Amino acid sequence: MHTQFRFSLPLLTLVALSLSFLLSCAFTDDQPEVRLSVETAPPVTAVSDVAPAVAALDYGAAIPAAYTAPPSSEPTTKMADAATILARRQVPILCYHQVRDWREKDSKSAKDYIVPVERFREQMQMLADSGYQTVLPEQLLAYLTTGAPLPKKPVMLTFDDTNLDQYTVAAPELETHGFKGVFFVMTVSLGRPNYMSKAQVKELSDRGHAIGSHTWDHHNVKKYQGQDWVKQIEKPSKQLEAIIGEPVEFFAYPFGLWNPEAIPELKQRGITAAFQLAAQPHPQDPLHSIRRIIASGYWSPQSLNKAMRNSF
Repeated sequence: MHTQFRFSLPLLTLVALSLSFLLSCAFTDDQPEVRLSVETAPPVTAVSDVAPAVAALDYGAAIPAAYTAPPSSEPTTKMADAATILARRQVPILCYHQVRDWREKDSKSAKDYIVPVERFREQMQMLADSGYQTVLPEQLLAYLTTGAPLPKKPVMLTFDDTNLDQYTVAAPELETHGFKGVFFVMTVSLGRPNYMSKAQVKELSDRGHAIGSHTWDHHNVKKYQGQDWVKQIEKPSKQLEAIIGEPVEFFAYPFGLWNPEAIPELKQRGITAAFQLAAQPHPQDPLHSIRRIIASGYWSPQSLNKAMRNSF
């Protein structure tokens, strides 16, 4: 015996509409996010200029803020190639210098590099409230080279030049939110007035922050010749290693300036990753030309949020 099924016209219409909706969902993608360099994303100061918040793309499974990437079990010969690294979604990396209130003698351009104390606190609070979690260079490299997971909203906070206020103001504020920073040390300044001492650098390392090299006296890497590589790269790294008792494998280019000729010199001296500013990364060696942006002293928390989303 055969059973006959009868469908009314309204039911068929409902089924057709449902299928149409499901197909439209399946084949609709968000438009890719536009990536801008810091030069094409000028600071904004009005809250009305800030676009509505958007959900961050997933960098991997959610992991605790205190996560430390385990050593990869994969052989180094199977690490990702340059094309794979460049194809990964970039992690926002912010570069700070001085964290202090502006003075009358500070020029307009200098104020881009000097973040007033209360503004810095507001920026850190925004990152915390927005769900950002800080990552350190080891975690970033594991993500880039092996695809190791990062927090859903990772950010790296870096500090150049060894200014004392990074120790007295910035680091305690970071720790209030459970954040960790990366401090790139210019060794000629150690122990000088308004700069960190060796003991303070050691203490930051012991508290879980990362220490990297920022040359001996901040000379432009593009001008190095001969023994400059020993004076500016090799000796400072060894000095920092003696201070913190750990290898120093990360480097920040003074002024953010670099050239391809610098990369083999850095590798030869044990530098596994180097950080520039807003230029495009090297197509064959992106790990030694990782992008950052200056966190401007003019930026409100909302402006910083917008700059991060536009730049990475």
